[in-house]
Amino acid sequence: MSLQYYPIETGRLVLRRFTLDDAPAMHAYVSLPEVARYMMWEPLSLEETRARLERWLGSEGDAEEGDNLSFAITLKGSGELVGDCGLGFRNKAARQAEIGFSLNPAHQGKGYATEAVGEMLRLGFERCNRHRIYARCDARNDGSWRLMERLGMRREAHFREHALFKGGWDDEFYYAMLEDEWRAQQEGAA
Repeated sequence: MSLQYYPIETGRLVLRRFTLDDAPAMHAYVSLPEVARYMMWEPLSLEETRARLERWLGSEGDAEEGDNLSFAITLKGSGELVGDCGLGFRNKAARQAEIGFSLNPAHQGKGYATEAVGEMLRLGFERCNRHRIYARCDARNDGSWRLMERLGMRREAHFREHALFKGGWDDEFYYAMLEDEWRAQQEGAA
């Protein structure tokens, strides 16, 4: 297990490694129906939250296929846990990774998710040598796909009614960015 990726500091956040002590703060948002609405899981109990953290801590590695890097999104001044984000390594030969994230609704609308997910792109391209990073979301999750567009990711696919999800047909968007697109974006911002 490699700790070389932790922590990451941004202007307002510290993205750090989770600990099992984070279970109550994480449970405060993963137990909410509005957070679970577009996720593959239902609202979690405290025990399920602890089990999730244990699984995340056990799957972290050195950016090999199947590894995941999970980050607690915390406020720089107070250390308060406001969400989570991560990078999952999906295809070693093609150097691909997938981004995931969720945020406590009490802290949404402040740009924290954009800041954190932007750092996942930076981590993936600069430190983990990824060629392509993608993310997916339920097509009804406006906040999620708008965040991806704000970061310069492009919509690659719209899968219509591709799966039964929580009692109905699910439409899903796939967004992605290539390393050269990210580098051009960084040069343009400089």
